[in-house]
Amino acid sequence: MAQDNRDAATEPGALAQLFNQRANAGDVEGLVALYEPGAVLAAGPVVATGHDEIRAFYANLLGRKSDFPAPETLEPVRNGDLALTFARLPNGALSVEVARAQPDGTWLWAIDQLKIAPPKA
Repeated sequence: MAQDNRDAATEPGALAQLFNQRANAGDVEGLVALYEPGAVLAAGPVVATGHDEIRAFYANLLGRKSDFPAPETLEPVRNGDLALTFARLPNGALSVEVARAQPDGTWLWAIDQLKIAPPKA
């Protein structure tokens, strides 16, 4: 895959890398482009549905935070045109997503559970 931040994910495991690159670049539109138009993003009490709400969520997040360490990505679980993607964040939280193959052969997230906190010790 080329180094252009606007490249599309040609396999589901590439979405996390593109997310990290775009988040660290402050690229709200690039983050929105990783999601299907009707995607759902959940982050704690926030549930954003569709590109407009996801854009507002990321604009707010990037306005408060500028450093996104690379997560540990786990191998996606695929079933045909669907894939479950996972990332373990440096704080131990998990991000779990459902990605779907698009007609052009690229992959986009349809559902994103952005942060599942680690169990309390």
